[in-house]
Amino acid sequence: MTGALGAGILQLAVVAAGAPLLRGLTRTLKARLVGRRGPGPLQPYRDLGKLLGKEAVVSSTTSWIFRVTPYVLAATMLVAALVVPVVVARPPLGFAGNAILLMALFVLGTFFLALAGLDAGSAFGGMGSSREVAVAALAEPTVILAIFALAMRAGTIDLGGVVERLGDEPALALSPGHLMAFAAFFIVMLAETGRLPVDNPATHLELTMIHEAMVLEYSGRYLALVEWASAMKLFLFLSLLANLFLPWGVPSATTPAALGLGAVVLAGKLLVLAAALALIETTVAKLRLFRVPELLAGSFVLALLSVTTVFLLR
Repeated sequence: MTGALGAGILQLAVVAAGAPLLRGLTRTLKARLVGRRGPGPLQPYRDLGKLLGKEAVVSSTTSWIFRVTPYVLAATMLVAALVVPVVVARPPLGFAGNAILLMALFVLGTFFLALAGLDAGSAFGGMGSSREVAVAALAEPTVILAIFALAMRAGTIDLGGVVERLGDEPALALSPGHLMAFAAFFIVMLAETGRLPVDNPATHLELTMIHEAMVLEYSGRYLALVEWASAMKLFLFLSLLANLFLPWGVPSATTPAALGLGAVVLAGKLLVLAAALALIETTVAKLRLFRVPELLAGSFVLALLSVTTVFLLR
C-alpha cells in the first residue's frame, strides 16, 4: 500500500511539474533548430507564475461553464496521470486503466473546453470549438483502435498489462503492425495536442487557429490552468507513446529504486520524442483545414491495418 501510494504521488508530481518543462524544452529545441536562441526551457514556469498573479477578466455574457472549465481540464489531466503508465507499469488507478476510460477523460476535457469557447459568445470561440470537435471526432477512434491493436497482441486491455507483456516479449514490439500503430498514434497525438501540421500553438491568425481560438477569452488564473492542462495532455500523450510502444525500462515494482529508474528511463524517452516533435514542427507546414481529415483518415487506416496484422500474422 505504501509503495502504491508513493508511486501515485510520484506520478502526479512528475506529470504536474514536468509538463511545463517538456513544453519549454520543445520550444527551445525548435528555436535552436531554426538558428534562434529562443526562450529557455523554464520559460513556461515563469509564464504560469505571471498569469497566476494577474486578475481574471470574465465577460458578463458567460455562465458557470466558462468558470468551471479550467478546473475540469486540470482535474481530468491529473486523474489521467493516475491511469497512464508513466514511471511505473501499474499506476494507482491501473485497475481501471484501459483505453476507453482514458479517452473518456480526454473527451470530457475537450467537451467542456468546446462549451467554454461557445459560452463566451465570440465568433472566434465558436469557430475554434467547431473545429476542435471535428478533429476530436476523427482522432478519438484512431487512439482507441491503435491501443486496441496493442491490447490484442498483449492479450489484455489493461494499459499496465500491455506494457508488461510487450516489455517481456520484445519481438511483439518490433512487428510491422506495432510500428503502424505507433505511426497512427503519433499522428493523432499531433492532432489531440494541437501541434503542427494540424494546428499551430504559436499563432493567433483566425483562419488557422483551433485550440487558441477557444481560449482567447481566458485570462489570469483561468488561462494559467488551461495552459497547464494543455501541457499535461502533451506530457501524457508522449508518455503513452514512450511506454506503450517502447515499453522497455518501465518497472512493475514500486520500490524507491525501481521508481527512480522508471523516472530516469521516462526522461530519456521523452527527450528523444521531444526532439523528434521539434524536428517535425520545423520541417513541415501547417495543413489547410480541409486537408486535416485526410491526414487523420490515413492514421485511422494505419491503426486498422495494425489490427488486421494481428490476425494475418498469427
